[in-house]
Amino acid sequence: MALNGNIGLLTYAIAALSYVLLGFLLVAQWRVRPLGPALVMATTATALWATIVAAGTLYRYPPILLIQVSELARNAGWLFFMLQLLGFQESGNVWVWLQRRWLTLFLAGIGVSLGILALRPLGDTLGLSPADISDYALMLWLAVAITGLLLVEQIYRNASAGERWGVKFLCLGLGIMFAFDFLMYAEALLFRQLDAQLWQARGLVATLSVPWLIVAIARNSNWRMDVHVSRHVVFHTVTLMAAGAYLLAMAIIGYFIKYLGGNWGGVLQVSFLAGSSALLVTLLFSGTLRARLRVWLSKHFFSYRYDYRVEWLRFTEELAALENVPGGIIRTMATITQSPGGILLHQNDGGQLNELATWELDRPNVRESGNLQHWITDSGWVIDLLEWRRKPDLYTDLQLPPWIADHDKLWLIVPLFFQGTLEGLLMLARTDLKDSVNWEDRDLLKTAGKQAAALLAQQRASHALIEARQFDAFNRLSAYVIHDLKNILAQQSLMVSNAQKHRHNPAFVDDMIGTVENSVNRMQRLMDQMRSGMRTAEPGLVDLGDLLEKTIRQRASLLPHPTLDVAEVVAVVADRERLTTVFGHLIQNAQEATDDTGVIMVTVTVTGGAARVSIQDSGVGMTPEFVQQKLFKPFESTKGLTGMGIGAFESREYVRQLGGDITVSSTPGQGTQFTVSLPVADESLLSDHNDESCEPGTASVTGSVAH
Repeated sequence: MALNGNIGLLTYAIAALSYVLLGFLLVAQWRVRPLGPALVMATTATALWATIVAAGTLYRYPPILLIQVSELARNAGWLFFMLQLLGFQESGNVWVWLQRRWLTLFLAGIGVSLGILALRPLGDTLGLSPADISDYALMLWLAVAITGLLLVEQIYRNASAGERWGVKFLCLGLGIMFAFDFLMYAEALLFRQLDAQLWQARGLVATLSVPWLIVAIARNSNWRMDVHVSRHVVFHTVTLMAAGAYLLAMAIIGYFIKYLGGNWGGVLQVSFLAGSSALLVTLLFSGTLRARLRVWLSKHFFSYRYDYRVEWLRFTEELAALENVPGGIIRTMATITQSPGGILLHQNDGGQLNELATWELDRPNVRESGNLQHWITDSGWVIDLLEWRRKPDLYTDLQLPPWIADHDKLWLIVPLFFQGTLEGLLMLARTDLKDSVNWEDRDLLKTAGKQAAALLAQQRASHALIEARQFDAFNRLSAYVIHDLKNILAQQSLMVSNAQKHRHNPAFVDDMIGTVENSVNRMQRLMDQMRSGMRTAEPGLVDLGDLLEKTIRQRASLLPHPTLDVAEVVAVVADRERLTTVFGHLIQNAQEATDDTGVIMVTVTVTGGAARVSIQDSGVGMTPEFVQQKLFKPFESTKGLTGMGIGAFESREYVRQLGGDITVSSTPGQGTQFTVSLPVADESLLSDHNDESCEPGTASVTGSVAH
């Protein structure tokens, strides 16, 4: 096969480059489905075929077998694509039968073709002459061309009138390719020799098919496939290609410098190459250049400017890692538009704007805001200040205050909405990398702004919760103080009311002095606790029988009088004053819930290493719902305005600090019982009554209380 190397190399190289670009566009710009893989495969095989033929022209004896195998792959790729396309079009005729078996027939045809191509290296073994082998090969290529034309005709014939608008350019592109093959191989079979000029022109004919294929692909969206190409891969690939082209150009220029430079040629060449290499390294490390290249690639090679998966992952991770939330929001949002700075404003409950953070910009003197908040709440727009100055009609009725309108570095105003409420505004600085924003920029900024607003709202809610907890602690302390004062006041009031009747009774006077002394001590401890900000616990060995006896004696002025039954001496480890308060509260509640003729029994037993104090009354009782839901809940009381509702809660909390619990059994109209279980002190402690401190053990309190 005598070929003109220069012409053949040029035509097939052009064809190879054309199909490489077509394949790149298919993968990088368009998303083909479901025929996309077959289309990309056919395009790739054609590019490979053209490359092998172009390379073969450089040899004195071209690799005929390799060229024929690559041509078979090219034809197989396009036949496979057309058979798949027919499978989506046809139904109800002979093609239905073929569709069910087309893959088997296709593979059988490929096998026969490979067998014919294998005759060339096996010709001597099989006793075939080169002329016979050449005839068989030409008949094979002629049959493939006829098959291709038949498939093209079937695609167009079976397309509906509406579908022909989309497939006619495909039929033209593939039809001209297979028709030219038919012409070339028919003439070669007739004259027993390939025409060199037709062979050389074949590369250009294949190239002519590319524009028609592009139009056909653009018109048929159902050929699009979901192939994701990483923008990072494209960016680095283009960077490497550009760097390679740059180095190649510099090498060519360096060659001419050496050729034309005479004695200085070598020195000038080395100097030029060193300088150009330094320039290349500088450009590769330029952040501005890389940013501009990313923008250019996004505009020309991708359907969308942003890789939303990457953007959202980056944005979410950066927000989650923020320590300084306001300043971090500015930097994270500014990354989207490559802005060098920004200002974050927060709208307070009164509707005024307050500066939260500033990054790389002068602190603004935030005063009036015009109708900015109302306008941006109604519209939801991202305001482009450059556009607002050029085309104010687009922002009808928007009135910006001078400190925003006259700020020469501000560019965008992004609303931060949370649950439909304007949480704040983000103002981004101008950048040299972008001079305008489109719908995609605005949508991404608004979506990211909602995420940032949610983070701001969460931070504000956290601060409000902390303040609420501080006020809650203060209010709880106040409630405890008032509760203690109420109990002391009740004792003093009772003493005063009985003084008129028993003032001449020495026993009453002694009891009154003891009550006053007890009140003074309690007031002193209360003052100490308020100074220290906490309740001080002084655990020690406490004789339960003695403690209960004194507690009942303090309540002797109230009816009915409780009875005490202590089976044995029992000691526990606790703060005596606080434990006295617990039992005093329970006994007082029993007295208040029981009429004067009722019964209150206090019993102390020991079971399994635990002391159990049972307080049972015959009072009004409580409903199971109240016991379960409200009895130990702070600020819930059956005493109306006179009760604080924290006595039972505080009593159980202290008992649980000792390891115990309080359980209640109560029946309305019959009475209430509760049993307090506390751990009995160790025998080693019982032998030494002077020991004043020990670690609390486990305690359990079971009982019933009437309010």
